[in-house]
Amino acid sequence: MDCSPVFSSGDVVSGRVVLELFGETKVDSLKLHAEGYAKVHWTESRSAGSSTAYTQNYSDEVEYLNQREVLLQADNCEVTVLPAGRHEFPFSFQLPEETLVTSFEGKHGSIRYWVKVKLHRPWCPVRKIKKEFTVIEPIDINTPSLLAPQAGTKDKLARTWYRNFGQVSVTAKIDRKGYTPGEVIPVFAEFDNATSRSIVPKAFITQTQTFIARGTMKQKRSIVATLCGDIVSARTRETWHGRAIKIPPVGPSIQQCRIIKVEYMLKVCVDVPGTSKLCLELPLVIGTIPLHPFGSRTSSISSHYSVNLEWLRMAIPEQPEPPPEYSSVVTEEEAEQRNNVVVQQPAEDLSGILERPLMAFVQEFRFRPPPVYSEIDPNPQPLNMRPRCMTC
Repeated sequence: MDCSPVFSSGDVVSGRVVLELFGETKVDSLKLHAEGYAKVHWTESRSAGSSTAYTQNYSDEVEYLNQREVLLQADNCEVTVLPAGRHEFPFSFQLPEETLVTSFEGKHGSIRYWVKVKLHRPWCPVRKIKKEFTVIEPIDINTPSLLAPQAGTKDKLARTWYRNFGQVSVTAKIDRKGYTPGEVIPVFAEFDNATSRSIVPKAFITQTQTFIARGTMKQKRSIVATLCGDIVSARTRETWHGRAIKIPPVGPSIQQCRIIKVEYMLKVCVDVPGTSKLCLELPLVIGTIPLHPFGSRTSSISSHYSVNLEWLRMAIPEQPEPPPEYSSVVTEEEAEQRNNVVVQQPAEDLSGILERPLMAFVQEFRFRPPPVYSEIDPNPQPLNMRPRCMTC
């Protein structure tokens, strides 16, 4: 391809196929096929009795791109004779105007795009070559829904079967819902510890990958950033005046795919003595287009909370810590509810189709996806796709 292989819906993909022949060669045809698919697959072991077990397979796919182009083929199915030397065949096609889905690689599925070229010759094996390219669908965080502040309150009674330790409450707020990789999220929170024991507040940014097939879903959760606060002594209160947690280089949220979702959450948690964790969740959307200077503003909702938003100007990124295991911040109730969940497959929601402005943070996707599921050429070629053919 003639340029960096990163595109979005509606873009024109252009390039050239180069044949270098060492002798006169007969060619039936040279064809190009552009494809894009979201695919999921996983297996689960099932038991049908004390001595019977079987494996259940789950798989599904969604097609996003399927275009073909004939680069060389003689009329009336005649054979074309190409002399020795270098031959170039340009190609160009437009990606669908409908919203595509950002390229993705996960444990149980992927979203991949590629062009494949096949060279057909009489009485010779078909030569194939494949070139993947990346699609990044822009998510503009300068929209009203993503600029809206996110806030919540949650409390829990710390108790054992024979006594109560008191109540713990958490109130937290962030300035908006949408952020881009590399940004710092100032977390405003208040921890009211009315128990007789000390607690330690923490905040985490979690990523949840959801794979859906046949009405069943499989999820993979991980922590991508963490923030640990100071100990809150018994019967005292602690306030975070914009404690900073930085978003690492992660992929954007994926919301428009029917079988693969990528979602982010800010979780503000405390370990409550004698009971399970108390976690307050605030949804996040990781976008690709950063906040415009004129888009930053303080919402009037802040007046309903005891945190002071003037500290936002003083928020300083803190030294990041290694993220803990996801299980350390999931309550027992959450873990039980999320096991073996069966969901109804919703119709694909295209209400969030965005225009295609300039994209930011493309550098975060500088690593190309791994090869496609099948039909991998054993001898990968350079960028300009140059299969070398010998006369048969």
